[in-house]
Amino acid sequence: MNTRSVLTVCTALVFGGALIAGSVYALDKTNEKTTINDTWLTAKTKIALAADSRVKGRQIDVETTQGVVLLRGKVDSEAAKQASADIANMLDGVKSVKNDLEVVAPAAREAMEAKDDAITTHVKEQIAKDAYLRKANIAVQTNAGVVSLTGEVRDLMTSGNASWTARQVAGVKSVKNDLAVKE
Repeated sequence: MNTRSVLTVCTALVFGGALIAGSVYALDKTNEKTTINDTWLTAKTKIALAADSRVKGRQIDVETTQGVVLLRGKVDSEAAKQASADIANMLDGVKSVKNDLEVVAPAAREAMEAKDDAITTHVKEQIAKDAYLRKANIAVQTNAGVVSLTGEVRDLMTSGNASWTARQVAGVKSVKNDLAVKE
């Protein structure tokens, strides 16, 4: 082999190695990139809702998972609920919108929010009493007596146990289990 061939082979190995290393690095960063994109979509959605006069953005909680925007909270009218979903759907990067907004008249909202806060507190207390659920990453939110569970759990049994535990709390009308099971 002459010097030119050796240099060509060495160059190919260096560039090939760099490409492979870069690909592996990108694969390791995929989850981080998704998290950053989801955080960015959540922020963009909150800003867009706050800027639109048809809705009261502070009434709406926004979460994003893998490009799917979840809207929760209480709004004054069906028109505000629909406008919120339309606003989120128009944003670049949003794959779909899950609209869990509740329509509640402003006069009834204060009493309902106090009751929902009490239910959320009781569900969190019950979860804290269970050794397995306490270790899980479970967020609890209540809207009009409907408890929503989000986060990540270790297995399907833990997810089911969380739903059962929440359902046993007085005042809970139903449970929406949006818990993700770790792979």
